[in-house]
Amino acid sequence: MEIGIVGKPSVGKSTFFNALTLLDVPMAPYPFTTVTPNRGVAAVRAPCPHPEKGTACTPGNAKCVDGTRWVPVNLVDVPGLVPGAHAGRGLGHKFLDDLRASDGFIQVVDLSGSTDDEGRLAEHGSHDPGQEVRWLEDELVAWVAEILSRDFARHARGTELEGKKVEDFLAERLTGLSISPSAIATALRNSPLERTHPSRWTDEDRTNLARRLLEASKPRLVAANKCDRATQNEAEALAKEIEPIPSVPTAADAELTLRRAARTGLIEYRPGDPSFQVREPSRLTPPQSKALEGIRTILLAWGSTGVQQALEEMIYSRLGMIVVYPVEDETHWTDGQGRVLPDAFLVPANTPARAVAYRVHTDLGEHFIRAIDGRTHRAMAADHPLGPNSVVRIVAKK
Repeated sequence: MEIGIVGKPSVGKSTFFNALTLLDVPMAPYPFTTVTPNRGVAAVRAPCPHPEKGTACTPGNAKCVDGTRWVPVNLVDVPGLVPGAHAGRGLGHKFLDDLRASDGFIQVVDLSGSTDDEGRLAEHGSHDPGQEVRWLEDELVAWVAEILSRDFARHARGTELEGKKVEDFLAERLTGLSISPSAIATALRNSPLERTHPSRWTDEDRTNLARRLLEASKPRLVAANKCDRATQNEAEALAKEIEPIPSVPTAADAELTLRRAARTGLIEYRPGDPSFQVREPSRLTPPQSKALEGIRTILLAWGSTGVQQALEEMIYSRLGMIVVYPVEDETHWTDGQGRVLPDAFLVPANTPARAVAYRVHTDLGEHFIRAIDGRTHRAMAADHPLGPNSVVRIVAKK
């Protein structure tokens, strides 16, 4: 799974990315600090089932802290996009192509309205963050429509002559964009297109289809960044303006400071928490104390920095993912080495048992016999959907 961090220059994308990954990629308040995509790993929280067994877990791919698993999520931070990106402006074509594998986008905007279209600093409130949301959607739609439309007429006529399904025709044209067959089917259902004659589709038809494809396959969430420089009223106005796209107020600078301070042992802080504790006040310099007290004020005003919440809302709400725990012993919840609940995987809600087997290992999927619920010990067929926080054993032919 991969989430793209997108937006115009200088709105805090790289700071947001750094706060989630602690990778320390370059940041600066001027355009195009990022010129190549940055990739890293963040994590979302999930309750660990190990207390049900009364024993500690031995996590492998997802660490456990006080009963909370931190399940990994891949992020890609692309250089700032500007109006006209789909036509190559600001190297937009290259930057957009870096998003092909993304399953969804977190768009970072400047809630304070103090960054112009090119990413230059401007007067507070002089630019509408809602407009950023609209133009980026148009850029993404134009990008997908352009990919869809390449040599379209000739291939569409060939599809009609061969009697090929339009779904298969579109899947071929969209190869590499990480758009599933189910998303294509959903987009077609929501588009008033004549399926038997794609050669008759107009430019407008293809643009509308591109919009539906993005809605079905790559949902967006807006991180209304720099909320510490804005007001609650401004956050509420943006949320209302961009509905139904959800918006989460964020203070990425504050989150990054807290995570770095926690990493060095200056404070006790877990991402997403509404507060932090200073370990040894005497270790702090006066500037550090002042900065942390300023962040404490932000947390009191907004409840959190919003950064962790934004990622989790994208994963759990927008993408509808759940966490499952595959094991080899359904009684003790261990793997072949005796490790308790070693791995945690993100999968779409209601994923069938066999699909989870493939997620663990191709051989398990191909030789699947049945799955066993770790709580009820009941057998499950290949098409049985798994629920959130499932503990499951996959039984396969050897």
